[in-house]
Amino acid sequence: MTTIKISEMKKIFFSLLSLASLIANGQANVYPAPKQSQPVAITGATVHIGNGQVLNNATVVMVDGKITAVGTNVTIPTGAQRVEAQGKHVYPGLILSASNLGLVEISSVRASSDVREIGDLNPDVRSITAYNADSKVINTLRSNGVLLANVVPEGGMVSGTSSIVQLDAWTPQDAAYKADQGIHINMPLLMAGPTRRFGAGGGGPNAQPQPDPVKEGLDKIEKLKSFFQESKAYHAAGTHDQTNLKFESVKGLFDKSQKLYVHANTVKQMLVALDFVKEFGFDVVIVGGSDSWQIADLLKQNNVSVILNQMHSLPTAEDDDVDQPYKTPAILQKAGVVFAINDEDGQNRGRNLMFNAGTATAYGLDKEQALQAITLNAAKCLGIEKQTGSIEVGKDANIIISDGDILDMRTSQVTDAFIQGRKIDLNDKQKQLNERYLKRYGLRQF
Repeated sequence: MTTIKISEMKKIFFSLLSLASLIANGQANVYPAPKQSQPVAITGATVHIGNGQVLNNATVVMVDGKITAVGTNVTIPTGAQRVEAQGKHVYPGLILSASNLGLVEISSVRASSDVREIGDLNPDVRSITAYNADSKVINTLRSNGVLLANVVPEGGMVSGTSSIVQLDAWTPQDAAYKADQGIHINMPLLMAGPTRRFGAGGGGPNAQPQPDPVKEGLDKIEKLKSFFQESKAYHAAGTHDQTNLKFESVKGLFDKSQKLYVHANTVKQMLVALDFVKEFGFDVVIVGGSDSWQIADLLKQNNVSVILNQMHSLPTAEDDDVDQPYKTPAILQKAGVVFAINDEDGQNRGRNLMFNAGTATAYGLDKEQALQAITLNAAKCLGIEKQTGSIEVGKDANIIISDGDILDMRTSQVTDAFIQGRKIDLNDKQKQLNERYLKRYGLRQF
């Protein structure tokens, strides 16, 4: 047995204590920016509007958090702060369409996860109430140009209500960009899985009959339809002696002030989602949609949008082309389906959003279409396209500046970012750790 001296144990203890202190205080000196107090003009840049249009050597003016001018012949207000951006590229702030940001800090640490509740029908669960505006993940997303995120609860048949947040805030209330804007449901698989698994038995004279997953899924769908029918009747009745929180939570679905996000990948699941459009008139968005390319025309006919959750993955079916996830955006684009590209990878936590879009440019999309899938189209899927998603007069000044092409990891380098006209701090824990150890080993002069 190896013997550890008391002095060595003290060194180990204080090293761990220092590490814990570093983790606890990481980003502690990064504060939300104050409200924009003077006009700002970004000059000389290549401006990517977000709707497919590109302006060279253009100027963007921001006043009181709004975009007031965009073009090549713009009068700059007196006293405006100038941001010289010659040779750089200006983009709308990127939007993460579906994420557990602020609800899960470290997935393997249960105490840092507040993303799901028990029960099958939880429409009254509000993600914004659990959102952690001090998450260490947030600043790493901002450094990559992601300025808005749709924070989504998980679990059960009806997970709850998502909210869109802007990523520079003191509190969840400050962060809320559009609260409670959508209800999320998880569509049953509607297909049989493997009948036997290694070490799981499944045979022999005493084997128990396995439940039919298709029947179970259809039963759940009927239960959900009954819930929506009861909710519709509840709201049609007007006044009530007692308030039903679950019914009240879905009221916006019936007047389309809320969207219904259906998490589904297979054609069978998405066809059931179309039934919700026909039966209840809901504004439906498919989340996942890996097989959406097969029914693109149907989705277009029913005005159903798609959030492609993860492009860097294998296709759903074994006999699909191995690169089908990369080709799906171009197929949806050709069919006229409004779609957004997302990044749900638990390792990246959304930081590869723009590179997922960049991959799609090698499989049929042009660069402005790919950019639109993470800006204006994402805003359309979330119902905030009148406020943000493109660099147009009257919209919020959510803007990023990059040294090069934001979709190309070789040149994507965000130098400046503005949320509602506020220039935000792009420092983060990873940058601080990098600086710390460069200094420790004398690799850079400070």
